[in-house]
Amino acid sequence: MNKNLPAITLAGRGVSRTIHCPVMQSPLAGVSDQVFRGLVRRWAPDALLFTEMINASCLELEHGRSKIKNLSQESGPVGVQLFDHRPQAMVDAARRAEQSGAFLIDINMGCPVKKVARKGGGSGLLKDPDLAEKIVIAVTNAVQIPVTVKMRLGWSAQSSDPVGFALRMQSAGAQLITLHGRTREQGFSGTADWDAVYQVKEALSIPVIANGDVNSTENAIKCLKKTGADGIMIGRGSLGSPWLVGQINAALKGLKVIKTPNHHERIKLILEQLQSLLQIKGDHGLLIARKHMNWSCKGFPRASQLRESLVTAKTPAKAIMILEDELKLLNQ
Repeated sequence: MNKNLPAITLAGRGVSRTIHCPVMQSPLAGVSDQVFRGLVRRWAPDALLFTEMINASCLELEHGRSKIKNLSQESGPVGVQLFDHRPQAMVDAARRAEQSGAFLIDINMGCPVKKVARKGGGSGLLKDPDLAEKIVIAVTNAVQIPVTVKMRLGWSAQSSDPVGFALRMQSAGAQLITLHGRTREQGFSGTADWDAVYQVKEALSIPVIANGDVNSTENAIKCLKKTGADGIMIGRGSLGSPWLVGQINAALKGLKVIKTPNHHERIKLILEQLQSLLQIKGDHGLLIARKHMNWSCKGFPRASQLRESLVTAKTPAKAIMILEDELKLLNQ
């Protein structure tokens, strides 16, 4: 099916950006690092990808800066998603991200995690639209690149006003809204409300990206039909499936079908990701890789046994040996 979705052009204060791929990869805490982005990019070279969500104050510290290091050297567009409740901290962080090569700045107003929301960041801003508006205005005036907002339907069903909130963000200078079709109260439970996304899309003049419950090509097509959105953002559906963004993009554009990697190809990907993380992070890379190995070992013979062996491997050498043995077995 070819949806013929046009490219999205965002006009920043001094720099315009064009998004050519209608399918984006959501910022995922503890997941969307450079190694993961590289895998997604293999199947979706033009897609807009994101860094992990970054606490604005963390950019003052070395571990925060490492998340935005060398963005301009990556082969495709990378947005930087920031969160905080302090306008000046967001301004300072946005400027640093811009200097590091961010394609755009995305302001998180949807993270449901308690330690983020209770301080007024993430979805906490849904309860304070005045502050949310102030942050968007401040960041928009501080950088040359476009500023976007990722939000939820509201804090709870009782207080939800996604159209009103999104209109305020648009007036404040947001160039694009990504809407997760759940409230903060829902977290990731229940079903994403695509009808609500449609209502926001109808009310706004800026592009709207649909997010929530898109984990297959079929779901993506249904979501676009129901919401009329300008694009799709894939979140948890890509865990263990970095090819999903590319698969959906190909389907929407009527391109050659991208097949899901087979057993052998998946094992090679798991091994490659582990080795890349070890090269960058040292032995700590194994701890990061464990969740990816857990997600990736599915849908093929002996997947559950392999998963158990990998996530309990105590050393990088042991994990590598397990994967290499599996490849040898497959090559017999």
